[in-house]
Amino acid sequence: MRAWIVSATLVFLCTGMVASEGFARRTYLTPEQKTQLESIETILVKVLALTERGKGDGQAIEDVIQKRLTALGYKVVTSREEPSDVMLIVKCEERKKWSGTTRAGGDADHVDSPARLWTGPACLFSYRLNGRDLGWQKEVRTTFLNPVSAAKAENAPKSGPYAIAQLAQQLETFDFPAMLAAEWGHDAILFTLLKDPNTTQSRKLKILSLVPEMQSHEALPYLKELLQDPDLAKPTIMALASSGSAAIPLLTEIFETHNDSTVRGAAAKGLGAIGSHTGDPAITPPILKYLIENLKQMETSADIDFPVLIEVVWSLGKLRNEDSIPPIRELEEKVWLIYDTSKEMEELREATNWTVKMVDMDGQIM
Repeated sequence: MRAWIVSATLVFLCTGMVASEGFARRTYLTPEQKTQLESIETILVKVLALTERGKGDGQAIEDVIQKRLTALGYKVVTSREEPSDVMLIVKCEERKKWSGTTRAGGDADHVDSPARLWTGPACLFSYRLNGRDLGWQKEVRTTFLNPVSAAKAENAPKSGPYAIAQLAQQLETFDFPAMLAAEWGHDAILFTLLKDPNTTQSRKLKILSLVPEMQSHEALPYLKELLQDPDLAKPTIMALASSGSAAIPLLTEIFETHNDSTVRGAAAKGLGAIGSHTGDPAITPPILKYLIENLKQMETSADIDFPVLIEVVWSLGKLRNEDSIPPIRELEEKVWLIYDTSKEMEELREATNWTVKMVDMDGQIM
């Protein structure tokens, strides 16, 4: 019984690894708060710039923030006397002060979230809704840690103004507007950017990484269009997985018909992610069929399409199916009989060992 409990715990931990930031909110939002966030149009921006010599001039930072938020259709005000829907607080420091651990949610492990070990120039973004901090924090940092040395290298007279100016430059490309739109559930804004031919590839990639956080039911048709772009196909497939069971037919079609191994592998990975989150058994037949067909001709490494098979095996372990046990056992035997010391074979063996433990839980009962 103890072994079964350990195995079940491993399944929970491993399937949880694919969860996005949206699945681990820092603060629980009430239906009323969600409605208020979705209705945000006017943003009160408050910028605080701090140098080692005291308060600095944050006008350049405020200008960049206002310009970039306005470009997405938001109205920006800077006075508390003017009506607003939310307050965006941006605290920029020449030397970031240590702020301790986050209250909850493990935000330090997320991209663009505050780095506890960073002590150089940084801007911390947060917001307040009706005066309440909802626990959302993002951080942008300079490329250098020591502002004094960096200022001296550029012949800047003072390190404080130099650091603030460099942070203002970072904000020109740091996509805080898209992050805020995703946080507030403004799907239409982000999907419009995805369709806009003038949107840069880097920005589209950033938006695609935010789609799982949004958990939008409207994402599927927009993402389907992006599959035609070979540079965006893989991240689009992973974003599709956040649509849940509705994306299974499309991901299955991609998996079965696409001629690019990396894209097919991404589709298999996406199916596995859906299976781990929803428990939908529809993800298993196409990837199990692929494994069974390949086992018939698997004699050497040349018979293995590693990018596809590795993801197929990992995904089969995300959702237990009795039919998976015999072929996985057969694969386990073959991958060790084939002489191959490559990194790809090492990854396949690792995936196979893990999946055997996950699908054949009866073998774990002692």
